[in-house]
Amino acid sequence: MAGPLLQAWGLGAALRSRAALRPLGLLAPPCREVAGPGSGEAALEENPFYGKYRHKIQELRRSSPDVFESRMEKRNEVKKQPVGYSNQGEFIRCMEEKAEGLGTKTSKGGFTKDKTLDSILNVEMVKEKSAEEIKEIWNQYFSAKDTVYAVIPAEKFDLIWKRAQKCPSFLYALPRKEGYEFFVGQWSGTELHFTSLINIQTQGETAPSQLVLYHYPELQKEKGIVLMTAEMDSKFLVVHEAQCLANQVQLFYATDRSRTYELVETFNHRSSEFKYMSVIAELEQSGLGRELRPGQVSDKS
Repeated sequence: MAGPLLQAWGLGAALRSRAALRPLGLLAPPCREVAGPGSGEAALEENPFYGKYRHKIQELRRSSPDVFESRMEKRNEVKKQPVGYSNQGEFIRCMEEKAEGLGTKTSKGGFTKDKTLDSILNVEMVKEKSAEEIKEIWNQYFSAKDTVYAVIPAEKFDLIWKRAQKCPSFLYALPRKEGYEFFVGQWSGTELHFTSLINIQTQGETAPSQLVLYHYPELQKEKGIVLMTAEMDSKFLVVHEAQCLANQVQLFYATDRSRTYELVETFNHRSSEFKYMSVIAELEQSGLGRELRPGQVSDKS
């Protein structure tokens, strides 16, 4: 059962050792440390997360072999780029095309289409209550559910929202026992859709969302709060993993550190300069996701 985003609106600056930095090769180009010989499907199967997506990849290979081969060729071409850099232009365009179709496509993976605040809460009734009372109601309601939720201060969401308009996409790193799995987050209105990078690499613009964060600004002006909840595809993510991704939205979009937000700007507007290792370094420095590494001891002295 998930609690609220306890750290999402007041992140500490606890430092972690960077000895564990080991990307999984899910982002092109892969790190030399994990990039082995071979190409095409054989190399794809070496990916530690291939098993999780095997069914969809094989289905694509059977139904559209030409499309499958084309994407494998593109993947191999990207692997030839200099280590430490990645051209995210193709992924950004892909996610933008996906976002444009979100309003017309039927929701997949059990996600609710046009999920409104009224479908969760009696908005007119709660308008008579204070912000603190609404926060208590929201937290109490979702504390009994396996999901991610938060009550975001209005000024914090305002900053996130303004930056999301300028930079609607970003690459997030989810810590795993073996290294990191990368997810692309794409804003569509006040919804933030997450899809794993390997999913985009194999399915392109048809890659379904695996996590959606729903933000409700209806009470922002009057009560000074924005309500948030989420839905996820439980075949790919569990609650604490989804919460880590949600916390990273605060880390990168609501930061007052110009160097941190500059990563978001670079990803969106200067993709050829983007260094995916910088995302991992920021995550390591923040301490987010530490609980996702079983048996890892924090560097406290």
